[in-house]
Amino acid sequence: MTQQSFISRREAFWNDFERMIHGGKKRLIKQAANFPRAYRELTQDLNTARAHGFDPFIIERLNTLVLEGNQILYSNRSFSFNSSVEGITAFMLRTFPRSVRSHWRSLGVIMLIFYGIAFFFGLFLIRHPMMVYEIMGEQQALQLENMYNPASTYYLSPRQVSSDADMFGFYIFNNITIAFRTFAGGIFLGFGSLLILCANAVFLGVATGHIINIGFGSTFFPFVIAHSAFELTAIVFSAQAGLLLGYRLFITRGLSRSASLKQAGKAALPLISGAALMLFIAACIEAFWSSRHEFAPGLRYGSGLFCWILLLFYFLLSGREKK
Repeated sequence: MTQQSFISRREAFWNDFERMIHGGKKRLIKQAANFPRAYRELTQDLNTARAHGFDPFIIERLNTLVLEGNQILYSNRSFSFNSSVEGITAFMLRTFPRSVRSHWRSLGVIMLIFYGIAFFFGLFLIRHPMMVYEIMGEQQALQLENMYNPASTYYLSPRQVSSDADMFGFYIFNNITIAFRTFAGGIFLGFGSLLILCANAVFLGVATGHIINIGFGSTFFPFVIAHSAFELTAIVFSAQAGLLLGYRLFITRGLSRSASLKQAGKAALPLISGAALMLFIAACIEAFWSSRHEFAPGLRYGSGLFCWILLLFYFLLSGREKK
């Protein structure tokens, strides 16, 4: 393909696209249905021009059009978290579950890594109980034992409502801190998010194995089963959002690195916002339900199973277009 034939064949399309993006909002609204297809064609033209080493002027023109088109496409279609009830409802029922499903392959890999590491270290601690002091440290292990000791005053006396509210604030702070630290780690080429995710998986596995070894499972599992559905899943989503940032630093798909990172941020925003909402729900459950150890274990296990099934069907079915 020669440069002249390429220009002759495609220049009319470039001019049409330029008129469309510079023609004002009314023109864009009229051609909104065709805009994504036209944008993809323009991106392909840019890649073709670069691959054949055409005149830098042509490449610069196409790159400018692509960047302007990208700004219009994603600023109009990206998630906007309105404070209104309608905006929050639309986000929860459509935007968030659709975003999760659009990344199901990478999320599946991250979940496999997270739960695989946790399961491995849980089994490892059951086989080698004394290793808890090497991995976790003696002081932290003792704190864990005191927390779930069924003979402690913590379990023998019901907690007051004011204490529940105080713990809710603590859980919110703790959970959100972990999630956003995991997300922010993505800026270090994604390795930070992966490292924090793995560290949390190791702690989860070691703590669970140690609790089983000392025989406190009857207080530990009824406590964690309900809120962990939201909390652990939200941590995985936070890691996915962070890894999206790191990935698009490497794979720019013809965009400049800053434009690629900006686009990744828009893709990650629904995930990290949804994770924050899930952590809020987890903190509510943990403070006002999970801590009610006076309830029958069967009731608490049942509620936990319900939470896990609810999340599964929510992400599988919510926000699907009606056929």
